[in-house]
Amino acid sequence: MYNVLTLNKISPNGTSRLGADYNVGDAVENPAAVLVRSASMHDMEMPESLLAIARCGAGTNNIPKDACADKGIVVFNTPGANANAVKELVLAGLLLSSRKVVEGIEWAKTLKGNGDAVGKMAEKGKGQFVGPEILGKTLAVVGLGAIGILVANAAVALGMKVVGYDPFLSVNNALKLDPSIKVYPTVDDVITVADYVTVHVPLLPDTKDLIDADAIAKMKDGVRILNFSRDGLVNCAAVLDAIKSGKVSKYVTDFATDDVLAEDGVICLPHLGASTPESEDNCAVMAADQIMEYLERGNIINSVNFPNVTMAKSGAVRYCVLFKGDAVKAVTAAVDGLKAVEAKTRGDYGYAIVDADTDASAAALEAVEGVVKVRVIK
Repeated sequence: MYNVLTLNKISPNGTSRLGADYNVGDAVENPAAVLVRSASMHDMEMPESLLAIARCGAGTNNIPKDACADKGIVVFNTPGANANAVKELVLAGLLLSSRKVVEGIEWAKTLKGNGDAVGKMAEKGKGQFVGPEILGKTLAVVGLGAIGILVANAAVALGMKVVGYDPFLSVNNALKLDPSIKVYPTVDDVITVADYVTVHVPLLPDTKDLIDADAIAKMKDGVRILNFSRDGLVNCAAVLDAIKSGKVSKYVTDFATDDVLAEDGVICLPHLGASTPESEDNCAVMAADQIMEYLERGNIINSVNFPNVTMAKSGAVRYCVLFKGDAVKAVTAAVDGLKAVEAKTRGDYGYAIVDADTDASAAALEAVEGVVKVRVIK
């Protein structure tokens, strides 16, 4: 029986995939796995029983990934599961940034109580909410992952010119892009030609304040900036200064922070990107499947702190070995009755799946220098 702790409300479409061998709930003790959405785990004491954490979503800033790796806890995410939901909201953001829809709605409410005169008042006042069409305008997509690709292709379908940047663009992702999209080697190449800039990259030390005062200075006058990826990618103080000077026409963000709320030129949404029932279902299903694959078969799919390693079982016993450093040869040498091995490293951490004919090597594996955790699956 595997205990699975839920830290947020998780779609039953996902939890129902965990069958009779799983005890799932928000109060289970000694969990082997955790399913989480937005709850912060940074101050949570990780129980010794914990083997895996699955984030029902793409971002994992709410999970202490390095600390988990040191304890042999594999952290998963669900890339692409909420991509369409975010894409649709970004498209809404593009239109909201141009057409002054939000401002118009709020102004129209003030006409309440004027009876038959409302129609004429609306016609007379609508000129203050004129905004440009997106057709023919240039959109810069910074980050061409699962979401960025969908946004870029959808913008092309809406008649926009699209340019993109991603230093880690894979061949597979490149093939998914509409042929008309031009991919450039630097951020400056795309933001300097764009009427709209949307960012779709993870928040890392290298990407924090990616859009700052220097970047904004290189953009077109009147540029519109969208951030539906992560708070911290856009320097809010720099954007607010640029709005006041007229350099930036509008900033649309899905991250509510005190410094941007109720500011002129800012449309702030309460992190609605993945808030669709379809997205929650997709994320929960993917997270549950990844948890089962790891707990039952030792295969790692979509981990953010250990390498992805999968292998068909070929022996009576499977050793799942999480290690730090270069320990692959020593791990392999420590196993009696070796049948097959698949091992990879990712940064400082590595993972090896070792199939064998006997289960007599667990102690020897635990004694290998650098080994963090050994698990036996029979």
